[in-house]
Amino acid sequence: MNFATWPALLIVDVEGNGTNPPDLVEVAALPVRDGGPDTSTAGAWLIRPPRPVTPRAASLHGLTNGALAKSPTWEEIADQVHKCLGEAWICAHNAHTDYRVLKAHLPTWQPTGVLDTLRLSRATYKDLPRHSLDALIGHIQPDLTAAPAQRHRATYDAYATAQLLLAMADHYATWDQLIAAAVPPGLPGVPEPEKEPTLW
Repeated sequence: MNFATWPALLIVDVEGNGTNPPDLVEVAALPVRDGGPDTSTAGAWLIRPPRPVTPRAASLHGLTNGALAKSPTWEEIADQVHKCLGEAWICAHNAHTDYRVLKAHLPTWQPTGVLDTLRLSRATYKDLPRHSLDALIGHIQPDLTAAPAQRHRATYDAYATAQLLLAMADHYATWDQLIAAAVPPGLPGVPEPEKEPTLW
């Protein structure tokens, strides 16, 4: 895979407060450049949600109401997040969730396309019994020594997803082949079907 052919791409991950629909408590946006994650230009935000973090959510990501008490509200940072995301491609694990939550919080935001490492894993490792983030980390064993925070934090999960995407990309010769396997139906970036030749 020639990574120089890739368009602007951000690995994104969001963490919520456990309500339905969720309020955001953390967003991470990690650029992939030259075949690697670029932590020097990554974006990461902690957010004080309008509704309290549920005990279950706090037990997963560790972001308690007390820890977020002095963080900005979504309204205070929404423009920063929108500017960081721009119109770049995004990638996430189980991307429907991250895309849906971000779109609900940023109605005018529109990425060029959405890659899903869950969908890509199912296409790449057809015999793997599970395709969760933890299962993929165990199968691929990427180097996560430079990952910030810990599992279930947006910054860590975005870094891990970046490494998994790059490992799976090696199974595809071109960007077009990669997106054919990785873009979920109904999300931006789905390749146009080839038109049948006609007599006209």
